[in-house]
Amino acid sequence: MVGLFWITADEVHLGTPPGDGDTGVLLTPDGAHRTGPEPRVWPWADLLDLRVDDVPVRSAPVRWTIHAVTVAAAVFDLWSPSDPARMSVALTTKERDQATVGVYSGAAIAYSQRETDLSLGLLARFVRGESSPSVLTRWWNETPPDHLLRSREREAVLEGWLGLE
Repeated sequence: MVGLFWITADEVHLGTPPGDGDTGVLLTPDGAHRTGPEPRVWPWADLLDLRVDDVPVRSAPVRWTIHAVTVAAAVFDLWSPSDPARMSVALTTKERDQATVGVYSGAAIAYSQRETDLSLGLLARFVRGESSPSVLTRWWNETPPDHLLRSREREAVLEGWLGLE
């Protein structure tokens, strides 16, 4: 996971890939795909906007505190994991048609504000035709991380994709 994106060698999802019967958003060079029971494709050329709302964002100290509390609670068997946070992907076409797709967050606790902002900036570039999700799968195939990336490392990868490094 880098930013709001769940990346594999072949796919890029917004949030986590959906489970059986769930909806999800798959990003391809062709466009944004709603997966699940009612699949649909929005070609990039037809999209005016793609937003992600309800993103769980927390500061680093709050993320660390929540992490410490949940680990301690799990150790003492006072807590069990729940479903990840739900985010809303809002798509608007140039004809002003709108659709919203619910996806699960890929963050265990929450994202940093910077990671979220960089992810949304990259999504805007996809919509404007200035970049493609293939950049993400190419990165995964050429330099797959050998460890779980920390927040700052994920931000650096996003900055690279945006040409901000």
